[in-house]
Amino acid sequence: GIAVALIVLFFTILERAFLRLPKKTLVRIAVGIAYTFAGLVLFLSAATVGFMPVGFALGRGMAERPALLLGFSFLLGAVVVLAEPAVLVLNRQVEAVTGGTVEKRSMMIALSCGVGISIGLSMLRIWLGFSILCYLIPGYLLSLGLSFFVPKLYTAIAFDSGGVASGPLTSTFILPFAVGACTVLQGEGRILSDAFGIVAMVAMTPLITIQLLGFRAILAGKIRDRSSMRRILGADDEQIIHFL
Repeated sequence: GIAVALIVLFFTILERAFLRLPKKTLVRIAVGIAYTFAGLVLFLSAATVGFMPVGFALGRGMAERPALLLGFSFLLGAVVVLAEPAVLVLNRQVEAVTGGTVEKRSMMIALSCGVGISIGLSMLRIWLGFSILCYLIPGYLLSLGLSFFVPKLYTAIAFDSGGVASGPLTSTFILPFAVGACTVLQGEGRILSDAFGIVAMVAMTPLITIQLLGFRAILAGKIRDRSSMRRILGADDEQIIHFL
């Protein structure tokens, strides 16, 4: 409530000082703010009552079978990101701005794979009990290295995707899932050191998968160019007149 009130206050100051919007526009904005506030209240209530307890219980239950936990975690991460509202908005905007060059379907597949891998690797870390730096340092080095080879468009989209993938659904469902698994695998005393950090993993892996999508686009372009050149050369060879 306080966050929404501050945004409204800031907008009101700008409106009175500079914007001077029509009353019809202000009414639409007011309705949108009311919807936003109601949605936040409903979401936070549902997260507290439903998402967090279910995630915690599911994590405890799956941790009884660590081998199944890894595969289930990958599927869970791949599915959860599909319901992330910010991801849907980003994918639509990217497809619209790029004119279909970066397809929404390809973005969603890359994000789903990235988040699924991050959740699976996080469960492996909780199971074996090693430091998250073993993932973060090589992961960010790899993402920075890829940025020198892929188009800048994909690098920018990748960093935005990392932010939206680690959205409210991840925080309210995946994090309790990790805490529940950690209580079984490592005990409650290791929750702070082992369970937390999963959101950082979710934010990192899209940097890699989206840039790999850009790398794939480069390779596909080179293959198309070679195929076109072969067809042109083949057509030229057919037009050569041989004299006896």
